[in-house]
Amino acid sequence: MRSTRTRRLGLATLIALALALFGLAPSASAAAPERAELTFATDTATTQPGGTVSLSMTLTNHHTHDVWFVYQTIDPTWLTTQRPDLSYAFTGCALTTAGGAVPCSGTGPADLGANYGTTVPPGQSRTVTLTLEVAEDSGCNGNIGFYSYYYAEFSDGTSVSAGPVHTPEIRVACA
Repeated sequence: MRSTRTRRLGLATLIALALALFGLAPSASAAAPERAELTFATDTATTQPGGTVSLSMTLTNHHTHDVWFVYQTIDPTWLTTQRPDLSYAFTGCALTTAGGAVPCSGTGPADLGANYGTTVPPGQSRTVTLTLEVAEDSGCNGNIGFYSYYYAEFSDGTSVSAGPVHTPEIRVACA
């Protein structure tokens, strides 16, 4: 005598086979490619009061159409805001181009998207470098970090929103 478990397994197999034969079985689908990706890097992990750090933001277009528009914010993390003794400011902005770096506008918590020099063709990237200056009288032994949200529109009318994307933290160390 067959067990109930064997009957259920046989019935499930029979149904799956029938669905596969008639093309009704769920098919495996590839994940949609990423549309745009924002990454951050710094030229150093530590600095001292009075020092500067280059914070690079790279927008990579993984879509099959041009990026036409980008809106991006950059704000300090909650832990950074809890250290009122840390004093810093964005003092410069440069867009990396084939001919070298060119100045860009909008530093600090502003619309940084225009700085990417859109249009960004498929498969290409744009890097914007912000100069972060730590004040001479800044506190020590604290981390400065930022997070960003961004929105990108493509030439085919699609868009993507993403975030938060976190920057590497910069340690303000004192000797």
